[in-house]
Amino acid sequence: MKRILFTFLVLVLGNEMKAQETSFPERNAEWTVIDSKKFSYDSKVLNAAIDFAKENEYSGSKDLRRAILKGFEREPFHEVLGPTKKRGGPAGMILKNGYLVASWGDTRRVDMTFSVTKSFLSTMAGLAFDKGFFSSTDDKVGQYVWDGTFDGEHNSKITWEHLLQQNSDWSGELWGIKDWADRPPREGGLDDWKYRELREPGTVMEYNDVRVNVLAYSLTQLWRNPLPKALKENLMDGIGASTTWRWFGYDHAWTTIDGLKMKSVTGGGHSGAGIFISTEDMARFGLLFQNDGVWNGKRMISEAWIKKATTPSIPNVNYGYMWWLNQKEGNRYWEGVPEHVFYAAGFGGNFIVVDQEKDLVIVTRWLEPNKIGNFVKMVYDSM
Repeated sequence: MKRILFTFLVLVLGNEMKAQETSFPERNAEWTVIDSKKFSYDSKVLNAAIDFAKENEYSGSKDLRRAILKGFEREPFHEVLGPTKKRGGPAGMILKNGYLVASWGDTRRVDMTFSVTKSFLSTMAGLAFDKGFFSSTDDKVGQYVWDGTFDGEHNSKITWEHLLQQNSDWSGELWGIKDWADRPPREGGLDDWKYRELREPGTVMEYNDVRVNVLAYSLTQLWRNPLPKALKENLMDGIGASTTWRWFGYDHAWTTIDGLKMKSVTGGGHSGAGIFISTEDMARFGLLFQNDGVWNGKRMISEAWIKKATTPSIPNVNYGYMWWLNQKEGNRYWEGVPEHVFYAAGFGGNFIVVDQEKDLVIVTRWLEPNKIGNFVKMVYDSM
């Protein structure tokens, strides 16, 4: 009995000490700069990493409407359907235990964040799971969304996990966009893409915004509230996020629930829309995940969900529940960076990198995407 009590006290006190060691800034507060006596790093190497991020700015247009149309010009019928915003320059923050190690650029500027939105969307599924809105990620989505979205022999097999891991191969049309028209294969043409053979859900990962938006639509049905409102009330207010972030859907993406007309948002900015947010609010979101779902002593997301969200999927070891994983076996491994690192990534070079073991969060914006591995390694080399 004494041994059990001792073990319990060690765990409780250990968690309390960790919470005390981590800084959780109040809303709109300045971030506390880390004490160099408590955390030493090579400032010369770190400054070189920051200079690297500034010098390797995303090469696409600052007019993101133009950048989107150029970036996805291969897709048949592609057009901008939701809001866009001209972007700022490179910006970023590096946190250790919630303390600011370094920052650059305008960290309070609100910009589009593209597929970083997917990690927020995944978190909305996690919050729904924690509230008991669905009992298991293995549940068929059609049990909860019965309006025809998941009808048919193929779509009826799709689970929440399939949508979250992007291996559902959902087939259909949402908001006027066909699933096959989103990021089609390099080979073939319209007829090949239209009449392709469907893959068994859970067997092949395919990055596809139409299917991601099907998840957003399904979660809107589950929450019976607009997802931006649910995110604000259940998470962003709790972590002291600013009032400046926004989550948009396509202009025509309206649905009616409980007699109320509400917007179904997108999981990215592929055709406009998605989350528009500041670097500092991205850092808060990253800090919450770095601290395993706890913010200043209050649990916001269950530990069980974060573990599920950052577990490699079978078709792609570099992908969990809309978080990228730095697994060596995959083709997105960053050499010289720990395998336990996970991250959110978006078009144009938007990243939230999380290291729970080293209590580290790295946010960088408008970095040439193929330079991210080099940049993160440089940061690690400084510590």
